[in-house]
Amino acid sequence: MNYLAHIYLSENRPKVAIGNFIADGNCITGKSYKRYPKDIQIGILLHRQIDTFTDAHPIVRQSTKRLHKNYGHYSGIIVDIFYDHFLAKNWKNYSDMPLEDFAQWFYQLLENNYNDLPERTQHLLPYMVQSNWLVSYATLEGIKKVLIGMNKRTKNVSKMDLAINELNMFYHEFETEFTTYFDALCVFSHQKLKDISATI
Repeated sequence: MNYLAHIYLSENRPKVAIGNFIADGNCITGKSYKRYPKDIQIGILLHRQIDTFTDAHPIVRQSTKRLHKNYGHYSGIIVDIFYDHFLAKNWKNYSDMPLEDFAQWFYQLLENNYNDLPERTQHLLPYMVQSNWLVSYATLEGIKKVLIGMNKRTKNVSKMDLAINELNMFYHEFETEFTTYFDALCVFSHQKLKDISATI
């Protein structure tokens, strides 16, 4: 899953949300998570469990299969982005806090804990806040910008910018798959958060 889902699945535990966020992009490998405070450790470990669950889930594989011919091993990254779009778009189904307020809460949380963030996260934070990434996911235009940015990061090799076409073409199918999968992920993540919290 992409940023918004990982933050949401931290269940409003601030330091867990930070850990769940900074664990993205291989910033923290192996046992290096142990240098962080306890709740950030919990978030990092929860992130890993969510990724493992996601990669193996048959519905997610169904979504990625639809993209594999054109995008190869980038298909999983694209599906992560698509799924964050559907979470943002249908946010009211999952949270009583408006998405705009949730995003501002998280940006401020990162600012307040700046010294706990890896250098890569410190670097991207101003861009994230300025472009309001978490809220932008709710629109197709926002997702298009994300895909263009991701394609640039791969030096235009991935052609991810073109994946907006598949999103439009199979919009209903992707949304149905997301909804079914995310319900299962919420149950899984809630239990894993309890388990990890009890062992650290």
